[in-house]
Amino acid sequence: MTESAARASIAIVTYPDVQMSAVLGLGDLFTIANRNSRQSGGGVLSVTEVSGRATDDTDGEPFAAVILPPTLKKSRGRNEKTIHEWLRAQHAGGALMCSVCAGAFWLGHSGLLKGRPVTTHWLLEDEFRTAFPDTQVNAEHLLIDDNDIVTAGGLMAWLDMGLFIVNRWLGPQVVSDTARHLLIDPSGREQRNYRSFRPPLTHGDSVILALQHWLEGHVDNEVTVKAMAGRAHLSDRTFLRRFKAATGLTPNTYVQNLRIEKARGLLERTRIPVSAIGWNVGYQDPSAFSRVFRAATGLTAGEYRNRFGVVARGAVTHGLPS
Repeated sequence: MTESAARASIAIVTYPDVQMSAVLGLGDLFTIANRNSRQSGGGVLSVTEVSGRATDDTDGEPFAAVILPPTLKKSRGRNEKTIHEWLRAQHAGGALMCSVCAGAFWLGHSGLLKGRPVTTHWLLEDEFRTAFPDTQVNAEHLLIDDNDIVTAGGLMAWLDMGLFIVNRWLGPQVVSDTARHLLIDPSGREQRNYRSFRPPLTHGDSVILALQHWLEGHVDNEVTVKAMAGRAHLSDRTFLRRFKAATGLTPNTYVQNLRIEKARGLLERTRIPVSAIGWNVGYQDPSAFSRVFRAATGLTAGEYRNRFGVVARGAVTHGLPS
């Protein structure tokens, strides 16, 4: 919903180790949006960089929105009590609280995310769940709007957050004009379009690790739990327990994730027909492959290839026609 305002005040928090490219990029995005808005007689966004170590300098009326950008380092804000108190005060005063990527940790440690749906970078999902078990983490989404709290995942998701802010206060036409200026898509992306399956390999269970290595080259086989347990020389029950303990996944879920990851690679690097790719990664039913791939990535296999493929159209690979 667009909120009309002659001037909406936006705070970008420059906490310790903040990603300055995001801070400056957001400033530039809002500058371009303001220029486009003024041309049509609209309002503007007034942007302030608020130092995480000097939040007491901003006493007074709360901001319309507060943004916590990403960080490229390990900062999580756990002990930044001054910032936590300031964030809670801003929220209590009516500010829209926003985070990008690891910035969600700062909101979490402020106590503002309890029971809330939230997203962050998919690589940080497990760390975030451990730190804040009372949140509803949905890392497949690039942006989650929960009314007074908005979170975005991914280092570059500050673009999505910036356009969200622009839409909320300046309207969809300014979003369109700004996105066109920056040559970016204004909407429609999801984090699951980009995430990769990175199975844990440092769990210390050599038997399960050997099976994982074997699976890497045999996803096209009809791999059953019984077959995997037999290869690991374990009973079905013991195998299921040890596999879940080592990888965090059931064997069937693990194999499905591995197959989809292999399919992504073939779609990106080759022109093998989609039906053949499904067969190559273990799906004998093309419709089943299509359903599973779309559920995992948010895209059809053809859409994924069009967006991420790096092989020229018309190329022939592995002896198969394009």
